[in-house]
Amino acid sequence: MSTTSAQTRPPGRPPTAVAVEPQARQSEPAVARQFVTFSFYRFTEAFHALAAEQRVGVARELADLVRRWEQRCETHQDVIIKTYSLAGLRAEIDFMIWLISEDPGLLQQFSAELHSADLRRYVLCARRYLSQTKRSQYVVKLDPEHSEAESRFRIVPGNRKYIFVYPFVKTRDWYLLSKRARQGIMDEHIEVGTRYRSVKLNTTYSFGLDDQEFVVAFETDNPSDFLDLVQELRETESSRYTLRDTPIYTCVRLPMDQIVTQFGAA
Repeated sequence: MSTTSAQTRPPGRPPTAVAVEPQARQSEPAVARQFVTFSFYRFTEAFHALAAEQRVGVARELADLVRRWEQRCETHQDVIIKTYSLAGLRAEIDFMIWLISEDPGLLQQFSAELHSADLRRYVLCARRYLSQTKRSQYVVKLDPEHSEAESRFRIVPGNRKYIFVYPFVKTRDWYLLSKRARQGIMDEHIEVGTRYRSVKLNTTYSFGLDDQEFVVAFETDNPSDFLDLVQELRETESSRYTLRDTPIYTCVRLPMDQIVTQFGAA
């Protein structure tokens, strides 16, 4: 006569639970994500109160710092740095520095050098957005700037004159939609974007890293194209699920030594 597990189990002891291995997550390509910061600075009142020759000294130190990091970008290729002017375009901001690196320690090192004893009295970081690159969960069929292999894991900044940067937050209702429903809505969103080939989109993710969910940065040589793109996107279904997409910063790409001349440090 066969013996069952119930017969061999001591009285009162519950059945032994069978361990179930969690389903393995789909393997992702071995591509390191990048950390990204968009840092917005302004010159302090102490800077503007300096005599002309003293402003030049501060400007030279700032430009030399950026130049050293640009040289690092060329030689080590472990960090990317881009500088932009907001002179006359945003009341509370003077310039923006875009930093990209796989190592967040390098982003901290740059910030520490910029806020050294000689510069911290004259340059103030008014706002900074932190984000990271990540595979898009949506199928992007028509994106001319990113191949399937890249899947937005890497940002490769262009050399276009303008960049428009802003934080982006979706409503909670968006995340309660099914993935299929969200993909359908994004298909319309992406199709509109592909009509504006002069505008390059850089999307980075901030979930758990910063207050926003995304930071988006649009590069173009033609601001009118970007204006028309944003206006047309307002008419899509995806716009219904936008909770916040401000403040918006219009930035003009310039070398740092030219930026400082805009503020009286010729």
